[in-house]
Amino acid sequence: MTTAFTFPGQGSQSVGMGRALAESYAAARRVFEEVDEALGESLSTVIFEGPEDALTLTANAQPALMATSIAALRALEETGVDVKAMASFVAGHSLGEYSALVAAGSLSVTDAARLLRARGLAMQSAVAAGEGAMAALLGVDLEVAAAVAAEAAEDEVCDVANDNAPGQVVLSGSKAAVERAVALAKTRGAKRAVLLAVSAPFHCSLMAPAAEVMAEALASATVRAPVVPLYANVTASPVSDPAEIRRLLVEQVTGTVRWRESVAALAAGGVDCFVEIGAGTVLTGLAKRIARDARAFAVGTPADVEAFGERLAG
Repeated sequence: MTTAFTFPGQGSQSVGMGRALAESYAAARRVFEEVDEALGESLSTVIFEGPEDALTLTANAQPALMATSIAALRALEETGVDVKAMASFVAGHSLGEYSALVAAGSLSVTDAARLLRARGLAMQSAVAAGEGAMAALLGVDLEVAAAVAAEAAEDEVCDVANDNAPGQVVLSGSKAAVERAVALAKTRGAKRAVLLAVSAPFHCSLMAPAAEVMAEALASATVRAPVVPLYANVTASPVSDPAEIRRLLVEQVTGTVRWRESVAALAAGGVDCFVEIGAGTVLTGLAKRIARDARAFAVGTPADVEAFGERLAG
């Protein structure tokens, strides 16, 4: 079995995530304590108790999802699973790349929490409220979606933000341009084209101010060579060099999340098991659509941790 560990991005958060892990495993509890200490506040209270509108704030959701992912990872390790020995690759969806880098020993939990807080604040403030939008196009491939985005842009911004799976592409950019793209996509074969309830237009060129903030933040962060390669969002290929990791994390702020290509490349390279670590099961569902012959599991609760250990033992 050749395994890739994957880590979810924004949108997977929910109030109460990770709480059972913290109650069941001392190693998981320490992760939330470390994140609280890094940020100088009790983010864990928001994660475990809400309110939901506080958790969904980008500046909170990003470090919160990382904390939950690493708590699940540490829970696995506490039960005797050697994650670093088991994983051949790691990958994360958008902010999940930071979780993946923590898992691979490239970033510390403390540095990842502070970087993601900075990233969330910068992405939120890069575009004035109401000026940007994102939309999901379902039932069209990347080429059609890219053509729709280019035509809809006119003199504004409309970029491909996420290529998530066959027939699932997300566009991002100026509100009017994205609205034009939604209308246009429906004439180009999209089964559905819907605006998303997001606070900012992520992964498009409007995020350039946030990329500048992250370039400065990452320049002073300690980034080590990961013990297993990271499949980077913007290249859909493995990377291990710390300087290149820094560069790609900056580029990722404005670049396309090439998730479909990443999972397909991992499968083509021999990965036959995808383990999603953290909140929700979004990436597990995408893996089943992209790499149909591979096994896919999610580990985000104590029951999942126990079941994963039983699978290994069996």
